[in-house]
Order: sequence, then structure tokens, then C-alpha cells
Amino acid sequence: MTTTIALAGKGGVGKTTVCGMIIKYLAQNQSGAILAIDADPSSNLNMVLGLELDSTVGDIREDMLAQVKNSLLGSGAAMGALPGGITKHEYLDHQIRSSLAEGQAFDLIAMGRGEGTGCYCAVNHNLREVVDAISKNYRYVVIDNEAGMEHLSRRTTRDVQHLIIVSDPTQRGIVAAKRIAELSREFDVRIENVYLVINRLPGEIPPALQAYIEANLDVPLLGTIPSDSTLMDFEFSGRPLVELGDQSPVYQAVDRMMRKILI
Repeated sequence: MTTTIALAGKGGVGKTTVCGMIIKYLAQNQSGAILAIDADPSSNLNMVLGLELDSTVGDIREDMLAQVKNSLLGSGAAMGALPGGITKHEYLDHQIRSSLAEGQAFDLIAMGRGEGTGCYCAVNHNLREVVDAISKNYRYVVIDNEAGMEHLSRRTTRDVQHLIIVSDPTQRGIVAAKRIAELSREFDVRIENVYLVINRLPGEIPPALQAYIEANLDVPLLGTIPSDSTLMDFEFSGRPLVELGDQSPVYQAVDRMMRKILI
């Protein structure tokens, strides 16, 4: 059985860092293969994980559509075959598997850029099927989503066991987290658990913020993550954040939260 952990949050709250710490925790404490899916076009999960990224799913999609256009097959060709007889599904399956960035403890698929102009319906259907089929081969799938969670909303066959909404310690962040929680209920995807995580907290939660969370957000607070200057040192040097020591306050906080929800 595959356990899917999805992260969401507005830009700038440190969501990708939390995602990297969760993957580090899984690699060190859980058995089974791990697939990371970078579904945020603006994030750099590969840098956090220390993996080289040659291409993204978005690149593959655009390249395939360019081939269709150049072959003069017309807009309806997305359901047919590419020159040489290969089907769209076969092409996408091969290309996406080839683009997989493989690490010692985890692999990564990057969704990349969003859609351009043109018809993407048939292509996106095939993309969903391919990514879902790949995901089934892993014990854990960790998805770093954009704030709108477009990738999550398009998943077809996979349930999500844990949706973690990351916020910074501000009322604006909590308002964004509330909107994301409300949006998640509209998806045709079964989400079993939704949690809130407060990141970059300098000390204890201010009473006013705690009261605001309790009054406005019907999502349990899974935990808090302290601010840590060591992360900045890693960012400046370009060192992958998964190389943070196990005694890092940031990693320790994520470790405690994961032990609460993964049994």
C-alpha cells in the first residue's frame, strides 16, 4: 500500500523545506521506496534533495505537443499516435520514467511549468495515468504542491492519507491556510487527514495567533517548526537541506510530527 503525504501552503512559508525534512525522516526511519513529486513550478525540491534534474513533466508535455503540431496531425491528434506509430501514452510513459531523478534513498519527478496555449485535456489524462502508475511502485509518495494544489486536484486513482498545510506565524498565513483547507474539500480526491504546521516560529506561538487559529481554522495543529539560522547557511552554500544533521531543531520538529501520524 502506498502512503501519500501532500504539502501545500502559500509561497514563501518554507513548504519545500518541510517537504525535504519529511523525505529525510522517511528515508532514515521507514522502510520502502520513496517518490518525491515536485508539483510546484516555482519550487526547487531537487536542490533541497541534492538531485540533478534533467527535465520536467511540463517539458515532456510541451515537446510532445510540438511534435504533434509539426507533424500536421491537427488538434485532435492528442488522442492518436506520434510519427513512428508510438502512442501518446507510450511516449509519455517512457519519457517520464526516463526523466526520473534517482537518488540512493528517494526518487524525484518534477511536474515543472504549467500549461501553455492549446488543448491539454487528453494529454493531461495520460499524464495522470502515467504518474499514478509510477507512484504505485513506491511505499511513500510525498507531493510538494503549489498553493492552488492543481496537481492534487487532477489526481485520479490515488488517495491522500495526509495533507499538511504549512503556514508562517502570521494571520495572513493562517488565512491562506484556511482557504487551502476549504479548497481541499472540493477535490474529487479522498483526503483522510488534514493538518496545520506553523513554520519559522521564533519561540512560542503568540497567544493572539493561537486564539486566531482556534477561532478560524477547523484543522488540528500538528506542530511547530522553529526558525533556524543554519538553514540560511545551507541556502547560501547550495548544500542540500537533507544533509542537515539529525540534531537540527528543524529536523527534530519534523521528526516528532511524523511520529505522530505514521504508525
